[in-house]
Amino acid sequence: MITLHYLNNSRSQRILWLLEELGLEYRVQHHERDKETQLAPESLKKVHPLGKAPVITDGDLTLAESGAIVDYLAQTYGREALLPAADSPAWWDYVYWLHYAEGSLMPPLLMRYVFDRVKAAPVPFFVRPLVNRIVAEVDKAFLRQQIKTHLDFVEDHLSCHDWLVDGRFGAADIQLSFPLEAALSRTGMGGQYPRIRDYVAQLQARPAYLRALKAGGPYAYGPAVTPP
Repeated sequence: MITLHYLNNSRSQRILWLLEELGLEYRVQHHERDKETQLAPESLKKVHPLGKAPVITDGDLTLAESGAIVDYLAQTYGREALLPAADSPAWWDYVYWLHYAEGSLMPPLLMRYVFDRVKAAPVPFFVRPLVNRIVAEVDKAFLRQQIKTHLDFVEDHLSCHDWLVDGRFGAADIQLSFPLEAALSRTGMGGQYPRIRDYVAQLQARPAYLRALKAGGPYAYGPAVTPP
């Protein structure tokens, strides 16, 4: 049986969703973030040296990195259901979106999150104006434009595609879900991207996604109204 080491409010949610889409038997080992630092607990270092999530074990295999996990599960258990044919041009579209999600879209979103944490951190009152100014300048000069460039790109692609690859729902859509959910939740830019909003709502309405919400517990980036 597959074991998923699951960290709350993290990329782990999309792996749980993928397991549900594939109809696989699995068990979830829950790990909770530190309430003050929001970092992963030390318990995850017993599973993988980096102490990050998600991590899966499948037989003798232990695998980290959500992109690698999505690719492994899709190729091992869902080739026909979730992947284009390996000898088709669409295969490389899948490979592109699989890596784009974490390699290009997620880094500026993560930096934005870190700077928001810096802005909210307790500092002496006389330092606060300087901290706020630095955060605002970095956001204005770099982060906001980077995020906008990426969201413009995704919005443009989705404006003429129902799904990312090959005209059908697949593993690439699952991989891209977390950065888009984070973007809509964190950046305040969601109103500019109606197609991304509709696409994310479309993903979040899938029965397997809703089952994953029940199995994983509260998820900060999920739909505004969760299923009963």
